[in-house]
Amino acid sequence: MKIHEYQARQLLSDAGVAVPAFAVAENVAGAVAEAKKLFDSGITEIVVKGQVHAGGRGKAGFVKLVKNIADAQAAAEFMLTNKMVSYQTGPEGLVVRKLLIAAAETIVKEYYLAITIDRSRHTSTLIASAEGGVEIEVVAESNPAAILKVPLHPLVGLQAFQAREVAFQLGFQGKQVAQAVDIMMKIAKVFREKDASLVEINPLVVTPPDAKNPDGRVLALDAKFQFDDNALFRQPAVQTLFDPYEENPAEIRANEFGLSYVALDGDIGCLVNGAGLAMSTMDIVKLHGGEPANFLDVGGSASEEAVTEAFRIILGDTRVKGILVNIFGGIMQCDKIARAIVSSAKTVGFKVPLVVRLEGTNVDAARQILADAQREIPAMQTATDLTDAATRIVAAVRAAAGDAGCATGCGCAAKAN
Repeated sequence: MKIHEYQARQLLSDAGVAVPAFAVAENVAGAVAEAKKLFDSGITEIVVKGQVHAGGRGKAGFVKLVKNIADAQAAAEFMLTNKMVSYQTGPEGLVVRKLLIAAAETIVKEYYLAITIDRSRHTSTLIASAEGGVEIEVVAESNPAAILKVPLHPLVGLQAFQAREVAFQLGFQGKQVAQAVDIMMKIAKVFREKDASLVEINPLVVTPPDAKNPDGRVLALDAKFQFDDNALFRQPAVQTLFDPYEENPAEIRANEFGLSYVALDGDIGCLVNGAGLAMSTMDIVKLHGGEPANFLDVGGSASEEAVTEAFRIILGDTRVKGILVNIFGGIMQCDKIARAIVSSAKTVGFKVPLVVRLEGTNVDAARQILADAQREIPAMQTATDLTDAATRIVAAVRAAAGDAGCATGCGCAAKAN
């Protein structure tokens, strides 16, 4: 689960990590009021940031530095009335519903700091770099030696001596060292306590020296949190941070029925049971010239109602031009899927080609159910195996689109005619 930057800042602040003064607004009037509070407190420059679960905000014009109320109002009006389009959102863009209003800081030096799961080492890992403010992937590609990685002990976590060593390696000096160490120890603590899968500060910055801070302050200027979905049951406070507007509505709907659904860019809907089978099904669809429209796993114990809802979700995507059902019955019995297909034909209707491949528990009964219902579902074909199923659905979708060629798209059948 992801959260917004303003929520991440609040979690860091609650953990004792130094962050610039900030507030959140949901409309232009609120943004202006919060900006006025910051200006009245003596802050001379503030930043207005659109809050969406996507990167590239700055280049898209959704991060603005302003020095007066008029500019703050203009920035808020722009962000709340335009969709943000970046390399991570796609051309459709995202609606911005909230704004972060924060004090802008003068920056002497930027750093990158994060704790995440290193699956190759089977442990949490502290990642740090003196090259902050840019995508860490860019740094990893252009200068991998600039990235420090410190595996954390699974029981004791990050230890103070490790944090001090990292601080010195990054080049912190004087009182900056203690501040950096304090931040590392605190994000390690919140990472564990909140069942996070990622806590990222980019950039972590050093500000210019002043009378109170002769070596400057070390501040978390931008933050990102992600949480382990499987641990949310024991994190009720974290669950309240979920923003349904930032998720695909179909994925939320699927989750309510215990289904795993991920929307893709193709036109062939895939209904399967088991993540491995889902991946194999999508691979073979692509192998035969098709493009999957989704990943939809009904699992091993979905009810007939849940399977019917799965068909509703798939057919709710207007890009879907055909559906491939690929079920290997174990716990999930094939006859249950067959009855759900017949039920869906009555309640949802199949106006696009449907190819069904079933194997496993109660498969003979399932095939009989489908055979008996063939007249009710004229769009349905049954397949003997996965290859047959993939070629049938790709050909059917091509035919429906006006291309009667073979599944590979060579057009041989059309030429023969």
